[in-house]
Amino acid sequence: MSIKDVIYPFVAWKKIVKKPVTIKDPINDRPGAPRYRGFHKNDIQECIGCGTCEDICENEAIDMVPVEGIETKDGDSGLRPRVDYGRCCWCALCVDICTTGSLKLTNAYTWVEEDPEKYRFTPGVDKKPWDNEEMGWNRPEPNYEFYQLNRVTMEHLHPEERDDSFVEMIKGYSKEQAELEADRCVECGICTATCPAHMGIPEYIKAIRNEDMEEGLRILYDTNPLPGICGRICTHKCEDVCSLGHRGEPVSIRWLKRYIADQNPSEEYKRILETESITKNGKSVAIIGSGSSGMSAAHYLSLMGYECTIYEKLSKAGGMMRFGIPEYRLPYDQIDKDIDYILSLGVKIVYNTTIGKDITLEELGEKFDAVFAGTGLHLGRSTRIEGTDHKHVYQAIELLRKITLDEEIHVAEKIVVIGGGNVAMDITRSLARLQNRKYGKVQVITTSLETEDIIPADKEEVIEAREEKAVIMPGWAPQRIEIENDEIKGLHVAQCESLFDKEGNFNPQCNLDNKKFYEGSMIVEAIGQGMDLSYLTEDIKEHLDISPRGRIGVNEKFQSGLPWLFIGGDIIQGPDVIHGIANGHTAARGIDEYLTK
Repeated sequence: MSIKDVIYPFVAWKKIVKKPVTIKDPINDRPGAPRYRGFHKNDIQECIGCGTCEDICENEAIDMVPVEGIETKDGDSGLRPRVDYGRCCWCALCVDICTTGSLKLTNAYTWVEEDPEKYRFTPGVDKKPWDNEEMGWNRPEPNYEFYQLNRVTMEHLHPEERDDSFVEMIKGYSKEQAELEADRCVECGICTATCPAHMGIPEYIKAIRNEDMEEGLRILYDTNPLPGICGRICTHKCEDVCSLGHRGEPVSIRWLKRYIADQNPSEEYKRILETESITKNGKSVAIIGSGSSGMSAAHYLSLMGYECTIYEKLSKAGGMMRFGIPEYRLPYDQIDKDIDYILSLGVKIVYNTTIGKDITLEELGEKFDAVFAGTGLHLGRSTRIEGTDHKHVYQAIELLRKITLDEEIHVAEKIVVIGGGNVAMDITRSLARLQNRKYGKVQVITTSLETEDIIPADKEEVIEAREEKAVIMPGWAPQRIEIENDEIKGLHVAQCESLFDKEGNFNPQCNLDNKKFYEGSMIVEAIGQGMDLSYLTEDIKEHLDISPRGRIGVNEKFQSGLPWLFIGGDIIQGPDVIHGIANGHTAARGIDEYLTK
């Protein structure tokens, strides 16, 4: 034993003369440490009710409950977390996992109530003294995340590799990339509520993590019989509301759907989906159009035992999926993969048949037990400005159809496209490729009424069009096409200052003092799509509810005023593949209910 060991115990004696610290009111005068884990607070406006806090709580101390004044909407469940302090252990996992960062722990730790039920409350709704307390437990920054905030980058062909080719530009995820991206999903289900088809998104993403592609395919086909197509061109509204997008980038839901579809060979579909033998019920349904809604209806009706015959106006199936979307976005073999499986269920297609010309709608009604019409939006719309009747003014829909059919089209050295939607970007990028092939350079200008911040096309479409050397000029309104000696010289435009009037009506206003001229000898209009309802005779129309703008009224099962006639797809809900798939499925259930009950 050293001398230090002997003396050390007496060191404490030096404090004998110090005044002791006494806290007279320890309940109120002793605050918690700055990062103490005390009671919860929640910003209910920032919270989206995703429920990740409830899922992670091992003590089941959190329940998601409805709150008065908070409505369910896209991206918000309308629920908020209620905490039971009889169960809470203050581990703070709920705060650490919170996707929006709305939930926090204050450093308040004292709370006295006689009623034990008071210790079950909804932070941010039931007002508490600590609601404005800034100190407490927050997620440590940086590098303290339960999930990666940035998505796994999808590889694609570089602009110089694709600007004169229609080869698919998106390469798709590898196994390692798909699993890394799937690991980001917190399984909140906010996406499922927003998806028009209400696909089991967290479930099929979980199948990727479990490396069970067959189970993933079964989950896809529960609500979407066109996964290979939809995994490439879906408008992915689900990603817009993904809870991870509040603090980082949303999960790549569309690409993960594509990954599952790509991993399963088509020859194995019937075994995986257990559709090798279907019992027929002796009833038949005619389907007009082989687009997303028609194919979806045919798929689900076939599984129910109905004989389905599709009548298609064109020479190939797919509708606007095939004839309105360029091959570099949606390869034809992927369209065929999805459609061929549906045909393998016994669905028949009669090609090159126009309803109202080759066979009437009334004849279909007599021949079949029910009819579903999903005829799509195959007609273009014109600006009707001066000069649009020139032979070198084209509709985008018409040109895209001819490109699909590999028909030769007029490609000028300088082209102006009018429109700001995805169809406008599709024709812009298609013409840019054809220009590059023919002239070795791109000279296409695309102009839209909408400014850059509200242009309706997907942002990646605009970015990729510019990468391919197209010039995108948002915020300019077409005024007139200049024609000289029967040759188009270009398009006059004026700055568009507003799109809608005070009543919300579409009424563009322009600054005529700010004009431009876009040179070109070919003009393409891509300002919208229209429906061709010429197959509806006057006798049929008498039984239908048709609005002044041409919309046909249907009930929640897409049944029209004629009980045997169901109508869905783009002509009911607008141009969107996933909406078409969803209402084709709903219509199939409606037809089954009509024919069996």
